[in-house]
Parts: sequence; C-alpha cells; structure tokens
Amino acid sequence: MRTLLITGPGGSGRTTTAAATALTAAREGARTLLLGTDRTDTLGPVLGIGATPRLTVRRVDPDTDFRTDLAALQDRAASALDLLGASRLEPEETSPLPGAEELAVLRALRDATLSEDTYDLVVVDLPPTPRALSLLALPEELRRYLRRLLPPERQAARALRPVLGRLAGVPMPAEWLYGTAARLDLQLAAVEAVLADRDTVVRLVAEPGRGGGLALRGLRTDALIATRVLPESEAAGWLAGPVAQQRKALEEWRESYDVRPVAHLGRDPRGTDDLAALAVPGVTTRPATVDWPVTDHLADDGVLVWHIPLPGARRDELDLIRRGDEIVVTAGPFRRIVPLPSALRRCTVAGAALREDELRIRFRPDPALWPRTH
Repeated sequence: MRTLLITGPGGSGRTTTAAATALTAAREGARTLLLGTDRTDTLGPVLGIGATPRLTVRRVDPDTDFRTDLAALQDRAASALDLLGASRLEPEETSPLPGAEELAVLRALRDATLSEDTYDLVVVDLPPTPRALSLLALPEELRRYLRRLLPPERQAARALRPVLGRLAGVPMPAEWLYGTAARLDLQLAAVEAVLADRDTVVRLVAEPGRGGGLALRGLRTDALIATRVLPESEAAGWLAGPVAQQRKALEEWRESYDVRPVAHLGRDPRGTDDLAALAVPGVTTRPATVDWPVTDHLADDGVLVWHIPLPGARRDELDLIRRGDEIVVTAGPFRRIVPLPSALRRCTVAGAALREDELRIRFRPDPALWPRTH
C-alpha cells in the first residue's frame, strides 16, 4: 500500500488537489482511501454528491478520539482515582486539549495503514505546510522526549526500584508509568514507520507566485502541483502581469521539483466532473529514496562530509548547533534534532555550506577519539 501526503500553503487548493488525486487513482482502478483532517467537512463540497467506486472518504474526528482516550485513561487509573476520592469526567463535559487534533491525525494515518480494509493508496489531505511539518515531526520528537525522561533500559532495575527509592529518599517512577510510556512509544513507532516507508511520499500544492516549500524532515516528494495556472494564451491586457509572474515561479520551482501544472478552470471546482477536468496526475512513479550520505574526503582534505538535502532552503535562514551526539538543524521556522552517524560522533564540526540545494557539513576527526593508523 502507498501513502500520499498532500500539503501546501493555505488557500493553494490542497484539498481540491487531494480530492482530485484520490478520484484519479480510484478511476484508474486503485482501491483508495481519502483521509480529511480539517475540523469542518471541506472534502464534501469539493467531491459533491454521489459515490465513486473504489473510493472511500473519511474525516478525522479529534473530539471522539479525545473522549475515547480520556475514558481509557480513567479506566486504567480507576483505583488511584477512587483512592483519592476523585470523580470521573463525563464525555459531555470534555473538550480536546491543545495537540489532541494533531495526535488524532497521526492515529488515523496509522490506523489506515493497519486497517483490515485493503487499500492500494491512502491520500491524506494534511493541514497547510507549517502545521503539517510540525505534525509530521511529532512522532520523532515525542519518542525522543520519552527516551530522555523514562529511559527504557532503566526498566531492567524494576525489582530494585523500591530499595533505591528508600536509599535515595525520593519516590521512583511507578510501574504503570513505564508501561504507559512503552505503549505510547510503540504507537509513535508505528506512525514513524509509516512516514519512513519508501511508499510514503509528499505531494506539494502551490499557486504560482505564492510561497511554499518542504525540507528537513527527510520525506520523499513525488511532485509539486502548481494549481490555478493561467494559459499562456491569456498573456494580454491586465492578465499579462499574473501570467509573467506564474511563468517565473514555475521556472524557479522546476530547478528543485517535478512540477505538474494544473489549469485554472475559471471557477472553484465542485463535483467529480470538475475534479476530473483538472487532470491532476495519478501516483504512478516511485520517487528516489532520500539519503543523507557521508562522503570520505580524508585523503584530500582531512574531512568527512555529511550531505543533507534541503531543497528550497535559504542560506540566511539556516542554523546549526552540535550538541553531544546530535546536531540541531534549523531551516527557517522548522527545526530537527538529528542523531549523528556513528563515524561522525568521533569528529568535530569543521564548517558547513549550502550548495545545490544541499547542506554539506564538514567533520574533522578528533585525534583523541579517532583510531590511529600506522
């Protein structure tokens, strides 16, 4: 099964593109699930009335998911709540906390890939790009926090925890806390596996002349869908300016992406006939795997170079910080904490440069840690 994540700037037509992509795939014979993540039903008006064979449409419901999770938590903690004399929260008096919507989207993505229903393709209409990237970063970041706060290796000493607690004079984490952390880590790992799978790709949507971009998360991009493209034949009168602007934007995008223009219909698409008229390309090719290779330049320059693809990144928006065996990479408003490959952990950072849409970090072996050759 393949997974296609669709995102782009707000107002770029990403929901329309998601619906058109799913419709194209279904009409080409793929059993397709279209997953909507907006709180309101934005897919319904775009798709119109009527069913399409081999196409299933679902919408994430964070309210229901939050109430289900809260009920399960109260059931697991029932004895502690009774001991404290606490009363339970009823479903009708609860509302989702901040972050619940993002977790609901990730759960829906995981459940779709593990569903008993067999799909050839899952198309996910993600939020606008900044929120989408933050959402996709959650599994990795939350797992990192869990490992720091509750290291799994400490569970091996569970029999000694009461003794250690008395000796240290401080309470030790209870068994249920480790159990909860282990369950959450397993769930997050399942989402990470979906995102890291070679059959998961991102499709970007943008309107020529408007900003947009994706970098740093290491996700594969199958295409950039340029929406509402005006025909060159209309490059006259007051349309000459917008047509020239979109031509320049398309030329710049083609330097980094496989750009697929989608024509402007002259109206907002509504219904399956309009979606088909957009001729949004289906998912047919498998994009190359995103690699972050380390190349050996020890003989010539005495350094190892780590290559990190960052298409669309700007030099003045980049920042690097080495912290122990990790490196913090910031590109504009986005940040990722990445473990260093084992060979680079015994090196010091000797510099970095952004060239050809690629961040190249130079590492020089630390003589105190690097094996000596004779």
